[in-house]
Amino acid sequence: MKSIQFFYGFAVLALATSCSDKLTPVASNALQPAVVTEQTEYDTDDPAIWINPQDPSKSLIVGTDKEINGGLYVYDLKGKIVNKVTGLQRPNNVDIAYGLVINGEKVDVAITTERKSHQLRMYSLPDLKPLDGGGIDVFVGEKGEDERDGMGVAIYTKKIDSTTNEIYAIVGRKSGPSGSYLWQYKLSGKADGTIQADVVRKFGTYSGAKEIEAIAVDNELGYVYYSDETVGVRKYYADPTLNNNEELALFAQGEAKRDHEGIAIYKTGEKTGYILVSNQQNNSFLVYPREGEAGNPNAYKLLADIPVSAVECDGADATHVNLGPEYPNGILVAMSNGQVFHIYDWNSVQQRIQEGK
Repeated sequence: MKSIQFFYGFAVLALATSCSDKLTPVASNALQPAVVTEQTEYDTDDPAIWINPQDPSKSLIVGTDKEINGGLYVYDLKGKIVNKVTGLQRPNNVDIAYGLVINGEKVDVAITTERKSHQLRMYSLPDLKPLDGGGIDVFVGEKGEDERDGMGVAIYTKKIDSTTNEIYAIVGRKSGPSGSYLWQYKLSGKADGTIQADVVRKFGTYSGAKEIEAIAVDNELGYVYYSDETVGVRKYYADPTLNNNEELALFAQGEAKRDHEGIAIYKTGEKTGYILVSNQQNNSFLVYPREGEAGNPNAYKLLADIPVSAVECDGADATHVNLGPEYPNGILVAMSNGQVFHIYDWNSVQQRIQEGK
């Protein structure tokens, strides 16, 4: 691991020097990761954290390697690759569905967009057994390759009663019309042991300025957020039955150096916590209150802009779950150039938020 970190640091320096007109060099006071993962073959893009229900200290990080013949990589909390599936056609973003019922059994599923095949790919966790029958087509009937190129994905779990959930995948793409840029699919198990996805909603304002990639869902509060790159973060209801095309907020405007990228949600209580947005070209994270402002849950004041060691971060994820003595208050995981992901102890992130207030 030390040799990887040394090489990575050298690569960061070279990149910052050669791209200084576009990218801010890593700040001298940048937050340092507790762990840098082993490298993928091509180009990391987006992580998701899977919480092990039997032993959270054995939780895993699932990350995409974004290239033709790339794949999904599974890491332990020490950053070691413990499993992978490769040969995918440019997998972009990934998220996790917990407890999807397939033939009467509840299965945790890693779901990734396979951009160049215009499909969703789905694998059981932690063993990465394929559950998609070779892939599930998305954006069927749309015109042009960019309008079918799946990029962002986030999972919304709607609680029906104490034992029943409905699970949805909200999927974004390289390009598409404003008002129906995102498609929402209801997921369900089939008798043959695979998963089907049925379109239930098309929504999402799009500025046309760049693209929409990062998507995140807050299950407890019932919201979906997505980064309209260079413009800001847009907020909608995640439940397709609730005012499904009403935009609730557009925030972080003018607060990123250029691209608004990965979104991570950290929970400090039932309705409180933080929304972290990758300020990509600044090598930092913009931090906002999860609950919004007092009296207005759709207004978001910037709390901090935290410099990190992750370079040009695309995707991120966070959890508040106690992952054992090394991470008693959870972690923030961020993609970084260098074919790696950074794992940050949440306690160090929290300290920087307090300093930024």
